[in-house]
Amino acid sequence: MQNRTGERLNESRLTVFIIVLVGIGLLSFRADKGKGQRRSIVHDNLNRTFSVYAPASFDKNVQMPVVIALHGRGTNGKGMMLVTKKGFNRLADTDSFLVVYPDGIERSWNDGRRDAEANDRAHRDNINDVGFISALIDYMIAEYNTDPQRIYVTGISNGAMMAYRLACELSHRIAAIAPVDGNIPYLLADGCSPSEPLSVLAINNVLDPLVPFEGGEIRNHSKKIKLGKVLSVKESIEFWVVRNGCLNTPVVTEMPDTDPDDGTRVVREDYTNGLSGTEVILYSIEGGGHTWPGGFQYLPERRIGKTSRDINANEIIWLFFKKHAIPTVKIHPVSGK
Repeated sequence: MQNRTGERLNESRLTVFIIVLVGIGLLSFRADKGKGQRRSIVHDNLNRTFSVYAPASFDKNVQMPVVIALHGRGTNGKGMMLVTKKGFNRLADTDSFLVVYPDGIERSWNDGRRDAEANDRAHRDNINDVGFISALIDYMIAEYNTDPQRIYVTGISNGAMMAYRLACELSHRIAAIAPVDGNIPYLLADGCSPSEPLSVLAINNVLDPLVPFEGGEIRNHSKKIKLGKVLSVKESIEFWVVRNGCLNTPVVTEMPDTDPDDGTRVVREDYTNGLSGTEVILYSIEGGGHTWPGGFQYLPERRIGKTSRDINANEIIWLFFKKHAIPTVKIHPVSGK
């Protein structure tokens, strides 16, 4: 009991430390041209909060795409803005799309890891986060005239695994996902039956100290609390390659080492020719840790590993997203694992 209490205290201190970094980090980034707005809706008798970034070009009479960006465990929507250095906001200013940063209940998402030992309320109370995101999509369509065929989801860590769950259960509402530093939860995989094909871009760091590249048990920063099992990166990618009916053999590209001093190298794999024009892309970052490429180093390297500077995840993800939309004529995905 005393050890578990100490672990929770350490987790609380880490959360406070990250919150302080959020405040300091956001102040250091260039001011946005558009407008950030705090919003909330009531779902399942819970007040669910989120931030919406609308670029200066926003016009409710013109339908815009929306990127839903999901934070990791222990932080919130503001933390997602921090780790991405508000990169999506700047891209929204240039390319005219909306960005939404939802907040998980008590700083976590119910991503399907029912085997996690941590007493996170999202898993303990089986919070209906899939229903919340679906309601959030409805809200964005009604209040901001979001284009229902161009809704995208990205996220880091717990948010990345939540993106995979949304792809399983809301594939009819989402055009593409881009999980970073997260694999498919082991207990989610067998029940994942997307009703429609959708494109997937995954970014995984090979030396991730929290979410293992080769799959298995996720550990917290202290390495003492088990946070549930996940598939390997290879299995997570193969899962979507099969369901989308993509070619089994990828086109492999070694990306330029644009920052030789960052200690990382990036390899890209493209699985193409999927149903309804879908594709699956994997960026494997050799030498990278539990980090957002091109993003903010939110904790020391000794805790989370290196941040790659060879690529910018915000730019890569948006370039991928804007190639894809929910087709008017749909072809059902391949069933089976």
